[in-house]
Amino acid sequence: MSEHAHTPQEIAKRIGTPPGRGVLRDAVYGAIDGAVTTFAIVAGVAGAGLSPFVIVALGLANVLADGFSMAAANYSGTKAELDNRHRLRRIEEGHIRRFPEGERLEVREILAQKGLSGEVLSQATDAITRDREKWIALMMEGEYGLGSIDPHPAISAVTTFVSFLIAGILPLIPFIIGLENAFTTSAAMTMVTFSAIGAIKSYWSLSPWWRSSLETLVIGGAAATIAYVVGTLFQV
Repeated sequence: MSEHAHTPQEIAKRIGTPPGRGVLRDAVYGAIDGAVTTFAIVAGVAGAGLSPFVIVALGLANVLADGFSMAAANYSGTKAELDNRHRLRRIEEGHIRRFPEGERLEVREILAQKGLSGEVLSQATDAITRDREKWIALMMEGEYGLGSIDPHPAISAVTTFVSFLIAGILPLIPFIIGLENAFTTSAAMTMVTFSAIGAIKSYWSLSPWWRSSLETLVIGGAAATIAYVVGTLFQV
């Protein structure tokens, strides 16, 4: 359980500078996909009976190309989300400028739905609408469900790429260093990676570590099994 201080100074600092959503989603997304897709290639090529050199070549190509592709897609998606926030903010700025009384009524309704009423509701409405920035922020949250922290496209992209790269390279290590039974070792390392990602992810959830680990392991194992079975259909 995360603990924090409740002095007036600590509360003002914490509430005034919220951390936002962070990079957890991007890290988990990139790591799971990196391990899944790379081992899927390893399993598919190994199932087809091709050489370790081909496995390494295709695996490295996947780690770099697919990792960059995912990072670029995440950047574009997060950038689109940010652009949409800016668009909605501009709309609200225009509405406040042209229809101030209507927007005041919207503020009043938002506050009423939060439990305020009577004189307190009127005073709160007056206080918020005297500050244009607070007015806009409340409208963004109450009307569109958007928080005050903007996403960071570049940070999201870099986090996705790095986590994809780290998790994606692990299934290739046994083939790169030329281990005997490289495929078996690669499979074991990948399963451990899935489990570790799930266990680490549980730190930010209410699920016990073993359940989160098992869930991630099942998802990754299913993808790897499908790839291996398909690969065996083309065994040379």
